[in-house]
Amino acid sequence: MSKIPFAMIFDMDGTLFQTETVLIPALHKTFERLRRAGEWQGGTPVEEYLRILGVPIPEVWRQLMPEADEAVRARAAAWFLDDIIAEIEQGNGRLYQDVLATLASLADQGIPLFVASNGRSRYLAAIWTAFQLERYFIDCYSLDRFSLPAKSALVKQLLNDYKIESAVMVGDRGSDIQAAKENGLWSIGCLFGFASAEELRGADVIIQQFSEIGPALREIEKRAGRD
Repeated sequence: MSKIPFAMIFDMDGTLFQTETVLIPALHKTFERLRRAGEWQGGTPVEEYLRILGVPIPEVWRQLMPEADEAVRARAAAWFLDDIIAEIEQGNGRLYQDVLATLASLADQGIPLFVASNGRSRYLAAIWTAFQLERYFIDCYSLDRFSLPAKSALVKQLLNDYKIESAVMVGDRGSDIQAAKENGLWSIGCLFGFASAEELRGADVIIQQFSEIGPALREIEKRAGRD
């Protein structure tokens, strides 16, 4: 495999995909199952989930159900994955505005595009299929595909596998910015996702909407002396 001089790596949730369009109804369905099974009392912790969205899946369920044992958490995670994929397959998911047009423009410029996500492979595959993302991206890396512990390690794996010499990481969480820094990459923080401005303060450039990717990339190229 020949080296790739420059690439762009995107997070999925809160960056490309409006996760809440399928997450909230799926979460309600999952917790209704838990209530019927006698394994949860009270309402569905939607706000808590949105607050921690983007952390590795096992940690999500530890935080959502701190008193439950691992077997119950594993069952809840499996139900939730089934419910959220069903929502996507029913056509209820949405990408952010201008995502497809912007990706098409980047691909037309010959920029290799990748996804690196903490999401489960089955979930990512459902989004991939629903929006035909193979038209734009070369590959999609997920933590469970490689049994890796964190986004930084996942990005490192991607860089090594594809022999990418330099890249820009685009994401909406602090873990995306950290992954960029730990791998010597530039970063674009997406303020339209789930993070606050404080969480993204380490990003090289911050954007308010996805269509600003082009100008942000030109700003990075200017700083890096690539133009």
